[in-house]
Amino acid sequence: MNSLFRNRVFLIVAAADLLQQAGIWIRNMALLYYIMDETNNNPTAVSLLTVFEYLPIFIFSLLGGAMADRWNPKRTVIAGDALSAVSILIILGLVMAGWWQAAFAATIVSAVVSQFSQPSSAVLFKRHVPSEYIGTAIGITQSLMALFLIAGPVVGTMVYTQLGIQASLAVLIGIFLTAALIQLALPSTPRSPVEPGSSIWKEVRAGIHYVRRKPNLRTVSLMFLTLGFAIGITQPLDVFVIMERLSLPKEAVQWFGAAAGAGVLIGGGIAAATASRIERLGHKIIPATFVWMSIATIIEVISLWPLVTGSVRLLLGIALSFFQVVFGAMMIREVNEEFIGRVNGVVMPLMTAGIVLGAGVAGMLVRSVTLFGAYGASALLILLCAWISRRLQAASEANLVAKMDQARMEQ
Repeated sequence: MNSLFRNRVFLIVAAADLLQQAGIWIRNMALLYYIMDETNNNPTAVSLLTVFEYLPIFIFSLLGGAMADRWNPKRTVIAGDALSAVSILIILGLVMAGWWQAAFAATIVSAVVSQFSQPSSAVLFKRHVPSEYIGTAIGITQSLMALFLIAGPVVGTMVYTQLGIQASLAVLIGIFLTAALIQLALPSTPRSPVEPGSSIWKEVRAGIHYVRRKPNLRTVSLMFLTLGFAIGITQPLDVFVIMERLSLPKEAVQWFGAAAGAGVLIGGGIAAATASRIERLGHKIIPATFVWMSIATIIEVISLWPLVTGSVRLLLGIALSFFQVVFGAMMIREVNEEFIGRVNGVVMPLMTAGIVLGAGVAGMLVRSVTLFGAYGASALLILLCAWISRRLQAASEANLVAKMDQARMEQ
């Protein structure tokens, strides 16, 4: 653990992530309240914020991953934060001139930039953090993110209500510039020269082919698409469970989100301290997490007691942090460095597509089979993920056998 905290790349990436999480939450809350104020609580305008957040994932994720595999990761993460700061400065000028619609652009720019910078951060971890510390490093970064699941809405609300939209945007500029400056201290991480005749579209196709010929990655793709569909069904219905089953006002949703965030924080701390042991049990933890998610989904829709629902959210957060450590370490270790960005660009949009599809049918499900039917369908889909995830171990064993056969042939 001490060696990890002496690792310059880990400390810089973790600090930049912390700043970026602060910026994301200030942005999310400030833009939400600002758009509601400007449109007199128009739900269509508010929903557009979500659309503009997810749409760039479809459009730019694969392209961003391919470019991240080409570009120098240090320069990419610095340029990403610097570009965010400059774009928000322009948006601030438009807002000051009375163009409130420009606020939507802040969400779009942030989502687009993240499609390039996130895979570059994974490349930095892959190259500069020793393999035995990857799980611990991911556990610590997940814990830092969990802090903002708990405090983010409160901080973002306070900044906007006390300072207003213009000052909130100015704070964002300062945050992103600080993150860019911190990352100047990253070590040089040059990329291999691009092969003659290579093009970005050839590299995109190579990334898709890489995923298709890897059994584990094909399994992960199917698993994420199914999980996204399950999450998409319940995500927009959360507030109705809070109001109809627990008889609480809609504003109480934030406290159950905070309970989940507290679980991720606790679980991240445990996972960071016991990462090596957790990773050895990875083939059991991943399906077990899905089974617990399925059970928790049923308990949430049945429960009439806030304490029970909150406890389920807390335990689910702990389980999810274990899952994230195991899965994140597995992906970083199994994917070749030159394909990290493209694999991320292929797999993650599948989950986003599932969420969009699930959200699209959620209303229809509630009208036809009530909340219980909708949550039951989601629970069954999550159980299907548990069954799919069992193939990860089978694929790994097949790869191991193939390597042993190859070694025997070489002898």
